[in-house]
Amino acid sequence: MLHLQNYINGALVPPTSGQYLDNFNPALGEVYSLIPDSDERDVAAAQAAAQAAFPAWSTMPKEKRSALLLKLSGLIQKNLDRLALAESVDQGKPVWLAKSVDIPRAVSNFHFYATGILHDSTEAHAMEETAINYTLRTPVGVAGCISPWNLPLYLFTWKIAPALASGCTVVAKPSEITPMTAYLLSELAIEAGLPAGVLNIVHGLGPKVGTAIVSHPEIPAISFTGGTKTGETISSIAAPMFKKLSLELGGKNPTIVFADADFEKSVHTAVRAAFSNQGEICLCGSRIFVERSIYEKFRDAFVDGVKKLQVGDPMLDESWIGAIVSKQHYDKVLSYIELAKQEGGRVLCGGTALHPEGRCKNGWFIAPTVIEGLSYDCRTNQEEIFGPVVTLQPFDTEEEVLQYANSTRYGLACSLWTSNLSRTHRMAAKIHSGIVWVNCWLLRDLRTPFGGMKGSGVGREGGFEALRFFTEEKNVCIRL
Repeated sequence: MLHLQNYINGALVPPTSGQYLDNFNPALGEVYSLIPDSDERDVAAAQAAAQAAFPAWSTMPKEKRSALLLKLSGLIQKNLDRLALAESVDQGKPVWLAKSVDIPRAVSNFHFYATGILHDSTEAHAMEETAINYTLRTPVGVAGCISPWNLPLYLFTWKIAPALASGCTVVAKPSEITPMTAYLLSELAIEAGLPAGVLNIVHGLGPKVGTAIVSHPEIPAISFTGGTKTGETISSIAAPMFKKLSLELGGKNPTIVFADADFEKSVHTAVRAAFSNQGEICLCGSRIFVERSIYEKFRDAFVDGVKKLQVGDPMLDESWIGAIVSKQHYDKVLSYIELAKQEGGRVLCGGTALHPEGRCKNGWFIAPTVIEGLSYDCRTNQEEIFGPVVTLQPFDTEEEVLQYANSTRYGLACSLWTSNLSRTHRMAAKIHSGIVWVNCWLLRDLRTPFGGMKGSGVGREGGFEALRFFTEEKNVCIRL
């Protein structure tokens, strides 16, 4: 059985403990590889390597740094099929989805930031005949990058790419649930000729490896994507140490459909927004609010669309929904379906575990589930489920749906459907979300910053904001 290794100081090395953790294929419910059970000793070694590599990497000409990252981007593209297969086996998503979204986005992440550093600029301000001020940005040092399990390589590279491009060196931790693409990235980094110590990848559990990264006194910047509860813990450790923090956390995102929306397009996109990647995307629209005059028509069309989604073997092109990522998460999602029933919800479709015939009969599959009849403030509508479960609810007025939409502790994303331009601007200004998609969903431009409000996080990723997060700014004032 394959034993994954840590990537420290340019080499693949075993964990100091000599211990390994099981890595499951969720579609089969079986262990298929082992990952390092690392601890603070491995993090200390990775940090020391990153610290030693920092002076040369941070002062390397941008053109040379860019060329290395572009080479790595090209190698990811070259290995697209291999990486997509690994991500599907690791995470449970259909292979076609990994090939069309996740791995291409990882390619784009490195390409965008590798070229972006060649065009970034700083500001200068003249004080007439008195002085000239300019902003100097320098890389902050060793960056700690911790990514989640739902979009393993996509989000891993979204952190690593701007950190490396800015001139930082990196100690990174992928999720212990989906480590395979990060391990393969280690091999590609070696092939690309990335200097030793510039990128270090330490596998293992959050309480051991993640905590060691966050609490290390010589890792001054932490970028984390994951659950809000974990974000609270990270903040409690990092804030007293005055570390730079970027936290992209949970979501309980509303989809709001007004009667004047393009009906067919809103239904089709709402289905996709609810159940893409088994609903295991922080941006999925899990609460759907529909204007009462079209509610029944929308509900029936939506449920009909959901029933057509095929759940099954992630290796098959016809499978639209794959396996839930882990047994623990599978049990959690099923428990929320039972909670919804206890709270008075009516299951319109789904609501059960599935056992596909053939090789996936022991895998962790759940039918896409639609529930109506719940109050906006019940637990099912307030807590993040992060699975193929959505609720439907009618509304009458803008004020009413704003109350529903803004009622949770989260504020990550919203999808708004209307053809009324004035309403678009009114609603977009009042919805408590870091991003509002109007008549679309998951349309991303890498040039724009991304992040949430309230319990969905602090800081912004994406665009030049991400490059600047990994730098320190100082004003230089020259007296004329």
